[in-house]
Amino acid sequence: MPDDATPPQTGEKERPPSAKIRCDACPVMCYIADGKSGACDRYANHAGELVRLDPLTVIQSGAQAVAFLDQGGNAQDWDGDVIQGGRAFVTAVGAGTTYPDYKPAPFIVSQEVDGVDMVTVVTEGIFSYCGVKVKIDTDRHIGEERAIVRVEGEAVGHVMTSEYGSKMLSLGGVEHLTGGSKKEGRVTCDALLRLCNREAVEMTIDEGCTLVVQAGKAPIINGVPEKLMRVGCGSATIGMFAKQWHGHVDEVVVVDDHITGVLSEHEAGRGLEMTPSGIRVKGRRSTPGRYFQVAEPGTGWGGTDVEDPLSILKPADPKKAWPGLRLLMISTTGEQWGYFVLDDDLQPRPAEITAPLLAVAERIAENCEPSL
Repeated sequence: MPDDATPPQTGEKERPPSAKIRCDACPVMCYIADGKSGACDRYANHAGELVRLDPLTVIQSGAQAVAFLDQGGNAQDWDGDVIQGGRAFVTAVGAGTTYPDYKPAPFIVSQEVDGVDMVTVVTEGIFSYCGVKVKIDTDRHIGEERAIVRVEGEAVGHVMTSEYGSKMLSLGGVEHLTGGSKKEGRVTCDALLRLCNREAVEMTIDEGCTLVVQAGKAPIINGVPEKLMRVGCGSATIGMFAKQWHGHVDEVVVVDDHITGVLSEHEAGRGLEMTPSGIRVKGRRSTPGRYFQVAEPGTGWGGTDVEDPLSILKPADPKKAWPGLRLLMISTTGEQWGYFVLDDDLQPRPAEITAPLLAVAERIAENCEPSL
């Protein structure tokens, strides 16, 4: 055939770069104009070609973890490398999808590790299964575990089990994105998108509080910005600051929704040979100096509903307490405190706090992480 011969017609016209193309990376099947991205912002039309906007993420070095008691006879062969940072660790971020599920994974990577052939297959999921776990650094009660979290009145998740010093939310997931009304799915997806883009999202918790949550910012609970994450539970606070209180006060009660600490009863107080004070706390005694359920959960002292700290005290034991006994009551962030002296009837009366005790309260706050 001559070089200048006209090639045979295939019946398919060449698509101009300005024409829209159809993305097949998810069931939405967006039509995308040149220079624009689809509804998900993951894929775009670049001169008529469908391109993934985020690069494939490969981790090539990882943080080291130190093995506990990794010395002497307890030494371990493991060097603390949790992801074997000496080799490439392929993630699914930026990989693309396999939708409609008959396509092979976008990236199939083979490696040899310690003589063993390893194959890593990565693919991104579609939005139907997206969700986030939200960590809120606060002691304050935001709602009961399993309580529904709502945005614009629509259920988008629930309250999870609390962590040490933090409340946890589980948001999104297929039940909310596909299992409810169309509005519920759209509101859920929008809330997840805004959260992941570090925007503020207002939400309410059934029979709980109103929250404004934003990545990297302090949570706002019932209109009040949270400042500090607690330094520890009441018992841990006793252990950390017992020596600094010793000699300046006869008793310290650290109010906490989880474990309220009483210094003279606590092992830390015993180690300092403190005299039993006769100050008695309501609630359920767990071990010496550690009390559960001294009050109900709330937004007051130490995540309880306490506004007046004296309300958690029983009458002092007249066989042990004495007039003039110095009593400090304080929260786990050091933000709330009260100083009292027992009168002749062994009733605690407000008194002016001393400089050393005020310094310890400030030191507790200084040692708290900022709330996020």
